[in-house]
Amino acid sequence: MTGDNIVFVGKKGTMAYVLAVVTQMNQGAKIIQIKARGRAISRAVDVAEIVRNKFVIESKIDNINISTEEIKTEEGTPLKVSAIEITLSK
Repeated sequence: MTGDNIVFVGKKGTMAYVLAVVTQMNQGAKIIQIKARGRAISRAVDVAEIVRNKFVIESKIDNINISTEEIKTEEGTPLKVSAIEITLSK
């Protein structure tokens, strides 16, 4: 899978990410990965469901991976953050 088919969900509105996924699918991408960490996980799930139910009805969820990533805070202390990867295919 190339890096072009990955949508990283962050702090923007849900529809910005929905638009990114739908645009990639309309440009011919067959598999899209939606990735998020921490509080953005619920937004990533919303993005996948909105794409699947409203915009690209023929798409389906292939795989969901959950994990814990360790990142460093500004003070240098390690912090564990939950992460999710949702794979959508057309």
